[in-house]
Amino acid sequence: MEVNLAPIASANSGPPERTITDNISPHGVRVRSTCEWRLGEHAEIIPSKGGSPMRGEVVYCQKVENGRFFVGLKFAGSRVPWSILERFNGLLLADIFCAMR
Repeated sequence: MEVNLAPIASANSGPPERTITDNISPHGVRVRSTCEWRLGEHAEIIPSKGGSPMRGEVVYCQKVENGRFFVGLKFAGSRVPWSILERFNGLLLADIFCAMR
């Protein structure tokens, strides 16, 4: 799922980073980032195709290849409102997986 990732506390951070989610759970999300994040920082995730923005706390930042990072955000006290089964060319991902069997 495409999202925009932006720090909450930093006034001079520039525009949000356009990125993708790697994993969505009921209380958090894992996103790819070109920036290193610190534990405890707060960020806002805004779905690119519309939807409710969520504010979360960085619970981990894992460096991966090519100077990129996986960032884990926890949303305290609220559930992720986005569906894990996002539409792909008009089909639900579950339909695609079933068709592959």
